[in-house]
Amino acid sequence: MVMRATRRGLLLGAGALPFLGRGTAAQAWAPTRPVRIVIGFPPGGGIDILARLMAPKMAEKLGQPVVVENRPGANGLLSTETVIRGDADGHAILFGTTGVLAVNQALYPDKVDLLRDLAPLSHVASLDFVMVVNPEVPARTLPEFIALAKAKPGELNFGSSGNGGLPHLSGELLNAQAGIRTVHVPYRGSAPAYADLIGGRVQFMFDAFAIGRPHIEAGRVRALASTGSKRMATLPNVPTMKETLPEYEVQNWYGMSVRAGTPEAAINRLQQEVAAALRQPDVAERAATLGLDPVGSTPAEFAVFQRAEIAKWGGVIRAAGIKAE
Repeated sequence: MVMRATRRGLLLGAGALPFLGRGTAAQAWAPTRPVRIVIGFPPGGGIDILARLMAPKMAEKLGQPVVVENRPGANGLLSTETVIRGDADGHAILFGTTGVLAVNQALYPDKVDLLRDLAPLSHVASLDFVMVVNPEVPARTLPEFIALAKAKPGELNFGSSGNGGLPHLSGELLNAQAGIRTVHVPYRGSAPAYADLIGGRVQFMFDAFAIGRPHIEAGRVRALASTGSKRMATLPNVPTMKETLPEYEVQNWYGMSVRAGTPEAAINRLQQEVAAALRQPDVAERAATLGLDPVGSTPAEFAVFQRAEIAKWGGVIRAAGIKAE
């Protein structure tokens, strides 16, 4: 994972040169007061850790403090509304996950319009999920699991950290692509979901490797597959979901946006400093320990990526009949 993250970071650095070379417009903009990175989650999680690593790097270049503001609640809607209701001047950045910047478009269509109200800044980082099963489940491979689920429709349960979250949608995507019917059981966070998985009350779940690693290494759960495009360096013997289901791919990603109407010069300058912070060795190394693959894309690249993710997860939500709680 470290090698992959570092390599991508170096490629981004090279790829960003033409973008940086557009020159003076971005460099002409500078913040006139502290810049806030607004996060819809409590302190201590992966996105919060990454933000606090990046903030001082960005502040050094921007000439103003960069502060991390945690606004948890309502699946990230509070953080989104904080930025949307602020000034369109580049001094507030929404730092969100797939859920905040893609899934919420379909879950809360009457409360947020991500494409209208926000301007993309950068796809910051991504991480793969792992599908884990209770060791008593009589399936050692994903094809065996699919065969078991087809033989017992509606009898296998999967836990998640909450209704409508990406771990939930990962299970629904498996149902749709494998042609199986398993039952979702939502919990308030990953910890209670894992407790019931270990106890056998649910049979499988999807979540970040960093969360499940202690349980996998202790043998309390078994890793069946990872959800990215390639096998994980930390789990080289665990196949990807794509090796069985070619269209299956899930990455939980982190992205940054600002309020729509923010001047292009401000957006470009902020993106440059985001990408520069991600290239710093200490940031890249810490990101790798969290299972993160730094990206640092341009605003235009993130716009294309975000639209595709909104369409993808909106389709899953509608097909599964998922409603916001």
